[in-house]
Amino acid sequence: MKVLLIGSGGREHALATGLLRDPELEELHVAPGNPGIAAIATCHQINTDDNQAVIALAHQLGIDLVVIGPEKPLVQGLSDDLRKAGFPVFGPSQAAAQIEGSKDFAKKVMSDAGVPTAKSFTCTIVKRLNAHWMLLVRLML
Repeated sequence: MKVLLIGSGGREHALATGLLRDPELEELHVAPGNPGIAAIATCHQINTDDNQAVIALAHQLGIDLVVIGPEKPLVQGLSDDLRKAGFPVFGPSQAAAQIEGSKDFAKKVMSDAGVPTAKSFTCTIVKRLNAHWMLLVRLML
């Protein structure tokens, strides 16, 4: 099996190390990767914010599975676009990734589900944010 892992951080290094343990793995490609990952896999310096560039690389390499590590490409819909292009993907859809990518969304989901969580405030107006920030600073002094 040929796997393409998306990302360049410690999480992706751990994923790469785990994927290498799979006896069915034939090739491990990582985009963009980092020097540590390059020691154990083939890295490809592409812009992973460009979903079409990732899809093109997956086609070029004949990838059997794409694993997406970071939240940013998930929130930008990479997993959805890869699935539409016919690739199996390990990673949530763009809609599901909101729970990791948006604290406001996550708080709303937890509240609606009755999950205990710390109180929060989502500011949508900068002027309001400044007023709350100043109040917080005064309380801390």
